[in-house]
Amino acid sequence: MFSYRHAFHAGNHADVLKHLVLIAILRHLTQKDTALTVIDTHAGAGLYRLDGDYAGTSGEAEDGVLKLFAALAPAAAVPPAIQDVAPLIQDYMDVVAGFNPDGKLKIYPGSPFVAQGELRQAARDKLKLFELHPTDSRTLAANIAQLGAGRQVSTAAQDGFEGLKALIPPPVRRALVLIDPSYEIKTDYAKVSACIQDSLKRFSTGTYAVWYPVIPRPEAHDLPRRLKTLCNQAGKPWLHATLAIGQREEQAPAGEPERRPGLTASGMFVVNPPHTLKAALQQALPQLLQVLGRGKGKSQALEAGG
Repeated sequence: MFSYRHAFHAGNHADVLKHLVLIAILRHLTQKDTALTVIDTHAGAGLYRLDGDYAGTSGEAEDGVLKLFAALAPAAAVPPAIQDVAPLIQDYMDVVAGFNPDGKLKIYPGSPFVAQGELRQAARDKLKLFELHPTDSRTLAANIAQLGAGRQVSTAAQDGFEGLKALIPPPVRRALVLIDPSYEIKTDYAKVSACIQDSLKRFSTGTYAVWYPVIPRPEAHDLPRRLKTLCNQAGKPWLHATLAIGQREEQAPAGEPERRPGLTASGMFVVNPPHTLKAALQQALPQLLQVLGRGKGKSQALEAGG
């Protein structure tokens, strides 16, 4: 039950998509003066070392954040791979760069630290974090403690699907909920659908962002269809973005072991998305594909409804 560790996948292409969308939503929601509650149901450890054993073993960041910076950072390529970088991509890169002031990408911020960086003290925004994995939960609490954020951020070693129920609707009735379990257990797909269905009954005006892997499993293909149906039945707008970087074409150098293909595609499904998100992603997704795409099967897609 507790075998999944996000540290192996930190900074991969799925994190790039997820955190780019997360930043875009938060920057829109924080334009209003009213307090905002952000809830992360599966928060992980919060911070990750890209030069550590976990990320180094998988090498997934090389096809994600490291590849993005190598192609688009001003000092990395002359000229950069893309001249007019989409604002969403630039915002994401600026956030990651902020955790690496020496210019070397060693630290990758997980969703808790991405979110906390967008919150406002004056507006009394709140961040609620859930993480059930015992080791990651302790690491998350320790990492958050270093922020000195006081009551703005709270952590709980609890199942986020259950913990969410007690938090919505929030007192001020403005919230963003990020739902991104590992999906290591097949039942997670059904839990996500049930969570969205229940949440819309409790708090229909909240913004819900669901990350999921695009893999050859029936549950994975059914999830976005189920979420669309739930939104349509509730009369709520939705947005669905996917990014597939494709299969690796090149062979490993002689004498080096072949790396496992790993995850090649993921999606973000947003309920009650900001009205600005679709146009912003229409500009950003093709550029992400141009930089991160690596072979057969690469694609990007964006659709909206409601």
